[in-house]
Amino acid sequence: MLCLLKLIVIPVILAPVGYPQGLPGLTVSSPQLRVHVGESVLMGCVVQRTEEKHVDRVDWLFSKDKDDASEYVLFYYSNLSVPTGRFQNRSHLVGDTFHNDGSLLLQDVQKADEGIYTCEIRLKNESMVMKKPVELWVLPEEPKELRVRVGDTTQMRCSIQSTEEKRVTKVNWMFSSGRHTEEETVLSYDSNMRSGNFQSLGRFRNRVDLTGDISRNDGSIKLQTVKESDQGTYTCSIYLGKLESRKTIVLHVVQDEFQRTISPTPPTDRGQQGILNGNQLVIIVGIVCATFLLLPVLILIVKKTKWNKSSVSSMASVKSLENKEKIKPEKHIYSSITTWETTERGTSEESEGTYMTMNPVWPSSPKASSLVRSSVRSK
Repeated sequence: MLCLLKLIVIPVILAPVGYPQGLPGLTVSSPQLRVHVGESVLMGCVVQRTEEKHVDRVDWLFSKDKDDASEYVLFYYSNLSVPTGRFQNRSHLVGDTFHNDGSLLLQDVQKADEGIYTCEIRLKNESMVMKKPVELWVLPEEPKELRVRVGDTTQMRCSIQSTEEKRVTKVNWMFSSGRHTEEETVLSYDSNMRSGNFQSLGRFRNRVDLTGDISRNDGSIKLQTVKESDQGTYTCSIYLGKLESRKTIVLHVVQDEFQRTISPTPPTDRGQQGILNGNQLVIIVGIVCATFLLLPVLILIVKKTKWNKSSVSSMASVKSLENKEKIKPEKHIYSSITTWETTERGTSEESEGTYMTMNPVWPSSPKASSLVRSSVRSK
């Protein structure tokens, strides 16, 4: 009889968790969570007992639908937590296994993670397996960049969607204006502080408020009276014990046209108005220096232009005079040439006839007139 009893009990104890035919199970209602792509989600799996017991084994399974086959997300056994498959670097067991807690944290949620997650947990020295399903809906990714006008107020979200409360232990908001600048602390919260206390530091003091409900794992903040110097990258780090979940938001600060016409030079952080900053002073000095350097060059260019105009006008007058001289009519000089007739008897000194020839003569050329005269004489 004892041997028969052992054969029945041993297979029941060694039956793997997750197979209801081996162990009796208790299934509770399934909560729903909605999370955006890239965020983190906390899925609780706590056994409600009057006495606290050590968790013996935890299995987290995933399926697209109730009728689909399941795949392992993570399993815990003998104080060893092992994430599996595509969840290997994103799933963590964050529950306190010494206090009936086998909760799971899933980071960097993707669209393919949408479905049903089932926790199967068994306490030490108990045969019953408790099953707790969680239905996860994945929404499109939230914008990582925000635009806000100078003087307005903006809200920056940072939370972990969860089925459980009072999990967040610390929240830090940091700010960086560029790649090579040191980070500034915007706001800091620690659960070890006094109840309800948080610190906004530096130039964000009195302008940043913690608007999220820490008890619901929400560390969102509100930035008031936005300045141009607030433009940059804001990083939220939210902690569940030693595990950290981060979210980055890029804030762009713009100034509308009305503000530009009213106050083209925004006041400095110290509230001083009418004082030029370093960049404006450099620009003004550069303009003045460039003016002094270019002034002599401009004077030379103007003088050269005037000289070119005068030379062109003088050349035009000379050409007009030459054209006038060409247009004047030619003058002619008439001269008489006497011809002599020679007979056989000899030369006769009496003139038989006189002929008139016309040769053109230019007054400006005395050499030509002399040539005409010499030819007449020779004849």
